[in-house]
Amino acid sequence: MVLLEKTARAPSRAWATGLSLTSWVLFASSGPLAKAVMETGLSPSAVTSVRIALAAVLLVPVVAVLRPRALRFRRAEGWLLLGYGLLGVAGVQLFFFLAVARVPVGVAMVLANLAPALVALWVRVVRRTRLPRLVWLGIGLAVAGLALVAQVWQGARVDLVGVAAGLAAAICSAGYFLLGEHAASRHDSFGLAAAGLAIGAVVVAAVSPPWTLPSDLLAAPAVLGGLRAPVWLALVVLAVVGTVLPYLAGLRALRALPSALASVLALVEPLVAAVLAWLLLDQALGVMQLAGAAILLAGAVLVQLAGPKTVQDDPE
Repeated sequence: MVLLEKTARAPSRAWATGLSLTSWVLFASSGPLAKAVMETGLSPSAVTSVRIALAAVLLVPVVAVLRPRALRFRRAEGWLLLGYGLLGVAGVQLFFFLAVARVPVGVAMVLANLAPALVALWVRVVRRTRLPRLVWLGIGLAVAGLALVAQVWQGARVDLVGVAAGLAAAICSAGYFLLGEHAASRHDSFGLAAAGLAIGAVVVAAVSPPWTLPSDLLAAPAVLGGLRAPVWLALVVLAVVGTVLPYLAGLRALRALPSALASVLALVEPLVAAVLAWLLLDQALGVMQLAGAAILLAGAVLVQLAGPKTVQDDPE
């Protein structure tokens, strides 16, 4: 186990915010690339399974060779690694795709991105940490802005299973932040990411085995904007740029950024994904979506400005 010393250098608040934003921009960039791969005939579950499996296969050996102590954990901490892999890696992906299969994508996005509210409730109720009213206002504005960007009113229908799956994705996402925050200050980010991706890959493989991927599709061209690349290369890029790097950056950021603040920054992901879809896939943004983007960003900024006060605990 790598137990970080309390005096070890942690990233500053500004640097951590930048790392967290970088993490979500990278996650968002994987959306158009994944869509290009799926248009060749692969299902969303197959792309997710291969993406996580490749990420684990690429990262674990590198960490084992260059930072072997990062993969040493105490037996008592198995629950932490298992929870992070199940919730933060596998659960978010699987439940989100189940929600998308049952309800419109915009509705699924809003449900899954209720995580900031869940994290804030956990911090307030379980940790008994008082959050300024501006934090709650900022979270509300950010979620409302997301609803406008996602245009949840288009083709909306009630499906209890889909709604439950979307809420389950939000719970898993909240677990990603809370467990990541708990572990990031105690362990090496590389070891945590490698272990979490390995556990997540095993879970997702049980649902959609990556080895069942049709081999003839690997050489098929994936088209993204004016670029063409074989599917196998697109999957490698998706695993490295869209999975390994954002998980590493996100865990590193959680060493200095409280989960209540980091979770709000995650709302930037669907916004960046919408902008990239506009630029690369010719999916234009409407006036309401642009207004929603401005509201979302205003809410995120408000939470960041109010963030330093979140350390004030309730008096006994």
